[in-house]
Amino acid sequence: MFVVGNLLVTVAKLLDTVINLYTIVIIISALLSWVNPDPYNPVVRVLRSLTEPLYYRIRKRFPFVFINGFDLSPLVVLLILQLFNGVVITSLYQFGRGL
Repeated sequence: MFVVGNLLVTVAKLLDTVINLYTIVIIISALLSWVNPDPYNPVVRVLRSLTEPLYYRIRKRFPFVFINGFDLSPLVVLLILQLFNGVVITSLYQFGRGL
């Protein structure tokens, strides 16, 4: 049974790492949006391709996140990621440690 527990702990750590990396991508993307970088820059294109699909879904579902020219969808995505991290991943980690 300890193998399943170790597998769950490893999956929880992996998901935590992925969420932390995506959080960094969101923060960098939000900071770049303030300076209006060259849209043809490969780094900017990768960041936009990683974040815009999720931002689009948030803007479509919650139209109030765009207020007076300020796009708050990165903040909403960060809050959702932290909620997922706090509830699902922590529970998965604790369940794996308990086995």
